[in-house]
Amino acid sequence: MTAGLKTIVYPVKDLARAKALFSGLLGVEPYADTAYYVGFKDAGQDVGLDPNGHAKGMTGPVPFWHVDDIRATLAGLLEAGAETLQDVQDVGGGRLIASVKDPDGNLVGLLQDAPGA
Repeated sequence: MTAGLKTIVYPVKDLARAKALFSGLLGVEPYADTAYYVGFKDAGQDVGLDPNGHAKGMTGPVPFWHVDDIRATLAGLLEAGAETLQDVQDVGGGRLIASVKDPDGNLVGLLQDAPGA
């Protein structure tokens, strides 16, 4: 079961330029601003900028499905023919992410928040 698509992450080459662009587009300042991730919240959507995304195999924006059990969901996707791009990783505060490429080459992200988050 999912809680829907609530996060999209863009791979970027120039983090400062991308941050300025998305700040202007969304009309908000980032809630997270680090050398490895910049995140914005707007209209219930989380928009992230990943300066290491291209190196991780991201070829464009990746939608992240919010799930209750990331490991079970990842296993189901792999069983259905997806290929792992990024295995389950804790990105802080108990938030877990993973991503796959489906048989058609589409990127699919998974996100599980820590209990109570």
